[in-house]
Amino acid sequence: MATENVIFALGNPLLDISATVDEGMLEKYGLKANDAILAEDKHIPMYEELSKHETVSYTAGGATQNSIRVAQHYMDNARATTFVGCVGSDEYATKLSEAAAHDGVRVEYLVDEATPTGTCGCLITGKNRSLVANLSAANNYKADHLQSEAIWSLVTQAQIFYSAGFHLTVSPEAMLNMARHAADTNKIYCFNLSAPFLVQFFKDQMAQVMPYADYVFGNEDEAADYATHNGIEKTDLKEIALAIAALDKVNTQRSRTVVITCGSEETIVAKDGAVTTYAVDKIEDDKIIDTNGAGDAFVGGFLAALAKGQDIAACVEAGHVAARMIIQCSGIVLPAKFA
Repeated sequence: MATENVIFALGNPLLDISATVDEGMLEKYGLKANDAILAEDKHIPMYEELSKHETVSYTAGGATQNSIRVAQHYMDNARATTFVGCVGSDEYATKLSEAAAHDGVRVEYLVDEATPTGTCGCLITGKNRSLVANLSAANNYKADHLQSEAIWSLVTQAQIFYSAGFHLTVSPEAMLNMARHAADTNKIYCFNLSAPFLVQFFKDQMAQVMPYADYVFGNEDEAADYATHNGIEKTDLKEIALAIAALDKVNTQRSRTVVITCGSEETIVAKDGAVTTYAVDKIEDDKIIDTNGAGDAFVGGFLAALAKGQDIAACVEAGHVAARMIIQCSGIVLPAKFA
């Protein structure tokens, strides 16, 4: 594979505003300790409250962008990854661009002059996190940006494509254009279930994308919810993984691989009617600082190994290594490698 622009990703660029809070703040805004939702009007004051919190920190975020930053960290060359999404013309967009440059990621943002850059409130309670995304400009991504001459040339160069399910709320059309290109050229398209609310409320959009997915990622809750809302009458995660892997697929030259992470328990992988589990090397509780982004980091490590042509076992282990690194720091903050 070429060393530049190997992985191309489309997602929602958000600036994470993180703080360690008490249970009372979760109750105040009607939030769950380990969840990911889109902001409603009642949540808007929360961002200012978080920004004034004594533990507040700001990091580049958005699930897909997080995964790509981690993937780039494990690649051998800068700009082996490209990320597109929509931002505003403001200080937050500058911070996102600077973070991407620091990590060696090529970003090609669509800039919306009239709308502020999106943010994600990360409310940390103990080892848990509650994510509340205020998409703002990220919600305004347009498929014609992807298909512009400059961006589409990057698409055609890439070999692996990835989107978290969160972008289903923004531009399923753009996701499908990218997925169709992957299928037509026998490249690799990867998709993440991302959150239970997507499985339930964006079921139709997900059903359009799923036939193109060569790799499907999700955690145990997302996989269980997918089964519930898609007529898979199974409760065992291994059987659910097998059922998802067996769903209809556009590119029949590639089998679908389903990867279900289960926190510190075994990771489940289903492909070609068989299930393999991979143990997670657990770390001491006192070393865990923040579980925010563990799933994103897993995907990033997995994609980097996949881009290097490694087998599934190595890809899963790379994901585990990346997740272990991230949960031992606050937010997805990576040491400089390509700056």
